[in-house]
Amino acid sequence: MPSQTPAQRTAVVELLRAAPVADELATRFAAAGHQLYLVGGSVRDALLGRLGTDLDFTTDARPQQIQRLLAGWADTVWDTGIAFGTVGAVKRTTSCEITTFRADAYDRVGRKPEVVYGDTLEGDLVRRDFTVNAMAVALPVSARHGSDVGGLVDPYGGMDALASRELDTPATPQESFADDPLRMLRAARFVSQLGFTLAPRVHHAMTDMAGEIGRISAERVQAELSKLMTGAHPRRGVELLVETVLAEHVLPEVAAMRLEIDEHHQHKDVYVHSLTVLDQAIALETRDDPAGGPDLVLRLAALLHDIGKPATRRHEPGGGVSFHHHEVVGAKLSRKRLRALRYSNDVIEDVAQLVFLHLRFHGYGRGEWTDSAVRRYVTDAGELLDRLHKLVRADSTTRNRRKAAALQRSYDDLEQRIERIRAEEDLARVRPDLDGNAIMELLGVAPGPVVGRAWRHLKEVRLERGPLDREEAEAELLRWAAENDLGR
Repeated sequence: MPSQTPAQRTAVVELLRAAPVADELATRFAAAGHQLYLVGGSVRDALLGRLGTDLDFTTDARPQQIQRLLAGWADTVWDTGIAFGTVGAVKRTTSCEITTFRADAYDRVGRKPEVVYGDTLEGDLVRRDFTVNAMAVALPVSARHGSDVGGLVDPYGGMDALASRELDTPATPQESFADDPLRMLRAARFVSQLGFTLAPRVHHAMTDMAGEIGRISAERVQAELSKLMTGAHPRRGVELLVETVLAEHVLPEVAAMRLEIDEHHQHKDVYVHSLTVLDQAIALETRDDPAGGPDLVLRLAALLHDIGKPATRRHEPGGGVSFHHHEVVGAKLSRKRLRALRYSNDVIEDVAQLVFLHLRFHGYGRGEWTDSAVRRYVTDAGELLDRLHKLVRADSTTRNRRKAAALQRSYDDLEQRIERIRAEEDLARVRPDLDGNAIMELLGVAPGPVVGRAWRHLKEVRLERGPLDREEAEAELLRWAAENDLGR
């Protein structure tokens, strides 16, 4: 075992102090004559001071031997990953995954390897994605007695990479990405989550090999993209996808915005504007809930809100540029892209609706909307209203301070009007003033299309005029029925 620097020794001691279950588990393996190492992301996160309760281990023991060693110690054991040499367990509040040393071979057609068990830790570490994830801690480490049993194993310079916040690969990046192209997206995800940068050779390889991402299933791509978007620095992750042309295979609509000049002529292009909106939306996420976490729907909507502009750009007489109905086209493109990435229907529809509605406010002017228009705005947004508030505010990126302040004042006014009307009426439940049973009784009709048409008419009246009392609602229904030759 190579000697450790003081910094490494301190890191190892602190790591094990944070995860006593690791030393406890290692004692059982050592007694049976087996090696056990804390490995990968668990070591990286511990050294970054963000170790969680999910720990990864690697060992020379085979899966069946791992199962026997866990029996009688773990609270729960599962073997869903045993085909890949992994056995899972829970001890108290800590989740552990123990995997036999691997020396896998890839066919470089898909991303699933031929599982081959290895004999050495170094052989296991070299097959990992990045050097910061190719470190291990030999167990047990007895910090209590100052023993030097065990220590940090770092054959590929992971500690130095971690200190410089740089992502590099243990093998060549070409080998690594050819084995598993998903690692390119993971690189962008780590840039977003951890604020890392890429080693130049990794950046070059990603650019050259971007097309290999086509070997990866949409579900896997979506999972990495969602982690990227909910990271601490999603803008950096998106910029990396675009720089390396990965975006052309994953989010081509975003890459296509780079050359589209924004109609305000105050931004470099629509792409940069969209990244600024993303940043500003993130800053507003905790406005109403300081303890709230990342909002994937809001962030996707902020990134995609203007993807309809390339298809709707028109050069107007006099040198102007217009993007009429880009919100309609953008909503359709958002649905198509998110569906291709296998997002859930709820995410797809919520993002598309926010994209569709993000321009509605610009008709508000200095408060010219009637109360009816305000009701429609609230009703069309539904449960997305708070997110729509944030998206619309984030969409103001003008450098003209006077104009920016005027836009924010106008939206302040709209929110105040919404709250006033909400206090006077139940805006969260804008429904007709008569229900289906009352409609059938008054018109003397059976359940069917007529009841639906009448219900929708009364809802329109409710939005236009506000709440009606029972007598007014019945009179309006009878007037409408007579006009349409319906009912009794």
